[in-house]
Amino acid sequence: MTQVKKAVEKKLRRAIDGVLLLHKPLGVSSTQALGRAKWLLGAVKGGHTGTLDPLADGLLPLCFGHATKLAHDLLDADKTYEALIFLGQSTTTGDAEGEVIFASDAVITRSQWDAILPQFLGDILQVPPMYSALKKDGKPLYEYARAGIEIERAARAVCIKSMETVSFDYPMVRLLVTCSKGTYIRTLAQDIGDALQVGAHLRGLTRTAVGDLQLKNALTIEAFEALNEAQRLAVLMPLDALMQDTPALYLNQADAARFVQGQRLKSDLPDATMLRVYWQDVLIGLAGVEAGTLSPNKVLMTALPA
Repeated sequence: MTQVKKAVEKKLRRAIDGVLLLHKPLGVSSTQALGRAKWLLGAVKGGHTGTLDPLADGLLPLCFGHATKLAHDLLDADKTYEALIFLGQSTTTGDAEGEVIFASDAVITRSQWDAILPQFLGDILQVPPMYSALKKDGKPLYEYARAGIEIERAARAVCIKSMETVSFDYPMVRLLVTCSKGTYIRTLAQDIGDALQVGAHLRGLTRTAVGDLQLKNALTIEAFEALNEAQRLAVLMPLDALMQDTPALYLNQADAARFVQGQRLKSDLPDATMLRVYWQDVLIGLAGVEAGTLSPNKVLMTALPA
């Protein structure tokens, strides 16, 4: 890239606030998807709300500007996935990319499948897969796995909120799963296969929801690229799209000016762990209330908009 082109790109970058619901395609990392969208917007600052594996597609909310300060809240949100599970074979990676390490000729019936699922509902323990981005001594586990090194991993508590069998055509099953953060659907598929004593691995994975945000409202990167500059800005969701379930509080100008400076305010509101705080129709931060005091948790700006 020439110095002139670099200079032009730098000149075009600007402060943009908002949220883009992107339908990340297969074969593209979350970081690559963010980089492309950020370049198309010319945004100075951007971030994603949790990695979606390159071998999975689906909803990837991207945050720009002040919205990046709220991205952490989506990291904690429940996720919903549609998983395509192949019964009868286990692989080294838990998906179709790995080598088959166990196979069974047994045929599982729909009734057997339905009977096993309740074991995996609610709070369960999962051992993270070796082929994951979790790090040991600063190196991702998948690097150890590729070198043939097995690292001991502690089981983690996760919660499977719901499971719905969309279709059952043995050996292929399509399962809709809503789960807590940190859940590995590959591991869930493997564990179900082990419980059925036939093995299993993922053949496909699509994230359909992050909290209340839905894949049906997302744009592909190609559709976003086809828009002009004004249209790209218009499709961005406002900052508070990330927190629609959080109660809202509107401050007058004097209190709002103090709030954005990080000052605590007296309040007659009942105790609350989290409130969206507005001046007029502008989200200026998040706060909690305790014993008659409103305390800023996150402040999105240092001065009120002119």
